[in-house]
Amino acid sequence: MQQDRLQSVRDAIRDIPDFPKKGILFKDITPVLADGILFRNAIDLFLGALEGKAVDKIVCIDARGFLFGSAIAYRLGVGMVPVRKRGKLPYLTRSHAYALEYGEAEVEMHVDAIRAGEQVVLIDDLLATGGTSAAAVGLIRAAGGVVAGAYFLIELGFLNGRSQLSGVPVVSFVQY
Repeated sequence: MQQDRLQSVRDAIRDIPDFPKKGILFKDITPVLADGILFRNAIDLFLGALEGKAVDKIVCIDARGFLFGSAIAYRLGVGMVPVRKRGKLPYLTRSHAYALEYGEAEVEMHVDAIRAGEQVVLIDDLLATGGTSAAAVGLIRAAGGVVAGAYFLIELGFLNGRSQLSGVPVVSFVQY
């Protein structure tokens, strides 16, 4: 059953060449989101991997991580914490800068979103180079949270993003 779910989700992910710029092969998850059964299958993949694990909070990365993370948090009955680009959150924030191919970016999380010792799981749609995920892990740790794992629907293994998540168990369902 789990393998069938995984295959149905994998089959629905489409490739979009040269998006958002020439030379990039974008993995489009909108067909998964647009189909109720496929979306449920994707959420069930995450939930199956989290079964039996202690989780206090789900941290989701802006924006596609919100789509999966909020549904997972709802099903687990735990809080959902958004990590967003700088300047997008309304309350006091903690920030973490990280390097991009050309330049730097910064993500933020509310200072009161995670309490010391809470078991936190990071959720996002895609692990590529790992920069944004590593920044989110830095925010969780700075708040005193314990990063219990990082879970991704898709991983672009050739970009070696998991190497940026030192000491964090990484789970991905569809690998390219």
